[in-house]
Formats: sequence, structure tokens, C-alpha cells
Amino acid sequence: MDFTFLILILLAVAFLLRVDFIFYIVYVFVGLYAWSRWIPARTLRQIKAQREYADHAFWGEIVPVTIWLQNQSRLPVPWLTFSESVATELTMGGKVNRVVSLRGRESAGFGYEVKARRRGYYRLGPLRLTSGDLFGLFEPQHGRFPTDTLTVYPRITPLTQLGLPSRLPFGTLASRQRLFEDPSRPAGVRDYRSGDSLRQINWKASAHTRHLLVKTYQPAISLETAVFLNLHSDDYDSNGRQNRVEWAIEVAASLAAHLIDRRQAVGLSANGLDPLQDGDEGAFDEESGRLIQSAAKQAALPSAIPPRPGRAHLMRILERLARLETAVTQPFNQWAITASLPLSWGVTILAVTPRGDEAACQTLHRLARKGFNPVLIAIEPNYNFGEVRERARRLGFIAYNVSQRSGLEQWQAISAKWQGASD
Repeated sequence: MDFTFLILILLAVAFLLRVDFIFYIVYVFVGLYAWSRWIPARTLRQIKAQREYADHAFWGEIVPVTIWLQNQSRLPVPWLTFSESVATELTMGGKVNRVVSLRGRESAGFGYEVKARRRGYYRLGPLRLTSGDLFGLFEPQHGRFPTDTLTVYPRITPLTQLGLPSRLPFGTLASRQRLFEDPSRPAGVRDYRSGDSLRQINWKASAHTRHLLVKTYQPAISLETAVFLNLHSDDYDSNGRQNRVEWAIEVAASLAAHLIDRRQAVGLSANGLDPLQDGDEGAFDEESGRLIQSAAKQAALPSAIPPRPGRAHLMRILERLARLETAVTQPFNQWAITASLPLSWGVTILAVTPRGDEAACQTLHRLARKGFNPVLIAIEPNYNFGEVRERARRLGFIAYNVSQRSGLEQWQAISAKWQGASD
């Protein structure tokens, strides 16, 4: 308003004095006013922004993010300030703030890095842009570009050997019931029978004996594994609950990754909450930047991931584990029986749960009587876990206590003892 008043005063003086130079100054001021009034707002709308980054990362990985700004207008942008919001769980330093200038049709890229310190589904952005006229005659114009997301997988602890007893149907095992023959387990030769495939004929042995012989293999059965992850918050000790939940998810991810590496079929069921259930994005925590369960959203258990082999299937499991949160849902003792209904007979159920109390053991005993092969994996410390292990043995399944990362090595040692006992 002050600049407009100045133009009016100059215009009045020019008419009174009839001086051409003052008219020239008025023309310049009017042109400057029009330019500063209309051009910055229009050029800001012609700014396009884009983020380039890997939208999935493993725990501990550093992810480079590049912000591309493109001026699609022919007019230059004298100054442009952009500020990128980064989740506190991902930030590696100070704030991402820059001041740049762009010529007409010019593009520029600016990079920063984030570090995956904790599993989760995070928000990158929003990107806020501020621009204005060169002389500061008017209030700056503001723009805002939408957010993108980054999924951080849970940490995976390498497991070279689990050392589980051979009597557990952990993948493909030898069997007297001839469901199929494993070509990697040759057993000898036999005489050719009508209906045998020509590919099974042992031509060298047939030429030596002068009659057709067919290769034989050891029979095997292929059984699947389902990881049952208990995220019912009331089942966890209130002291250090969040750390125990993170550890339970890490153990579940490590087991799934290990089994997939062995080319086994693995599935996942959990009684926690997935904020992206049914494709409806929840709310992001303003402090951490992680996706959380909206309070107004009805708590529904996530659908189970059926057992499948392959790396792509593992990524699906890890993506689900990255988003899961603990909540007051169905207790493990009620949920586990229902979750086992879609599974086939003989499936190994790895139950990752806080404690191996009497109720949990009775639930796994019911699963064993239904034809499954449950394995209890308790993740909270228990100095009297020997009693739980003995109770589990009497009820027909095996129990392990993996209360910390070093416990995985103890698990292998204990499993070796069980192996010797079962042999």
C-alpha cells in the first residue's frame, strides 16, 4: 500500500509540473509494481518438484535423496527458498534448507541423505517453497508439494544354522509316505516299469546290464512354515515394552529371511495392527515421522500372508513387519487357534511370543493335537525357562528362549543338544 501511495503522489506531481522525467519515473514504478505483483505468483506455480530415492531400505542403510526443481516458465525466478521436512528417526544432520535462483526452463538438483535407524513407514516431506519479487515490495508467495514415503525393513540377524531337531518338519524332510521324489536325493536304480518317464532312465546302467533301469530317489514331503507373531500389548511386560516388541519383530524377520534363503515356503500372521490395512493410510506422527494407527480408525487385524517361497515373497513379509504396531487386540491364546484354520496339516508354526506361560503352552498343545508342529519362541528373559521347556516337551512341542541377540547363538547350542537327544 505504501508503494501504491508513492506512485499516486508521483503521478500527481507529474501532472502538476508537466515534467517528462517524472512521467518516466512513474512509468518505471508502475511497470515494477505490475511485475512484482503478478509475475512471482505465476512463476511459482510453474515450479515442479520431484524426489528421486529408493523407497525401501534395510535397517542401517543410508538412503540418498535428490530433490529436482524445474522452472517450466520462460521467466526467471530471482530467488527461491525450499525447506524439506525429514522424520527425526531418519535425519542425519541439520535441516534441509536452501536458497536458489532459477533461470527460465532451468532445472537444478539438490541432495541430502537419511539413515534407516528404525523400522517403520516414514514420510518424506512436505517440501515447502517460498518465492517473491526481487525488491521485496510484496509478501512472499508460498507453495507446498506433497509427501513421499520410505519403508524401512526390520533388522535381520544372520542365522547360519538354527540347529533345529530333524524330527521337526522344517521344510523338506525324508518321509516313508511317497508324496514326491526329490531329485537331489538319489537312492539307486530299479527295473523299468510301464509308465515310467524316459527322463528317469539311467542309460549308462541300462547299457551295462543290457536292460532298462530307472533312477530312484528318496521320497520326501514338502511342508511349510508359518510365523505367528504375537503383538498383543497386554501380553508384554510394561517395563521396556517397546524394545521387546521391536525385538520380537526382528526375530520374526530373521526367521523368515533364513527360511527363504533355504528355499522354504514361509508365511506370516500377526495380531498387531497395520496402519495401511485395506490401503487406507493412517496418520503420521509429527515428532517421529512414522506412520501410526489413527485413533478414529477401527482396529482390524491384518490379513495373513500365506506361506510362499522366493525373495519377492520375503520382501512382502518384511514390508508388513516394517509397518506392524502393537495394540490391545485379540490375546494370543484366542487368536492363534483362529489364525491356524487356513493352514494345511503338518505346517510348522513358529510362535514368537513374549512368554511361555501355561496358557501359551496349552494353546500350542492344541495346535499340536490338530496336526501342526508348533515351536515356542519366547523373547522375554526368563531365568526359569527350563521349566517352560520341560512343560513344552511333555505337551509335544519344543520351546526356546531368545531374549536378546546373543540368545540366537544360545538357541543353536540348545538345539544341538535336542538334536542329540532325539537321535
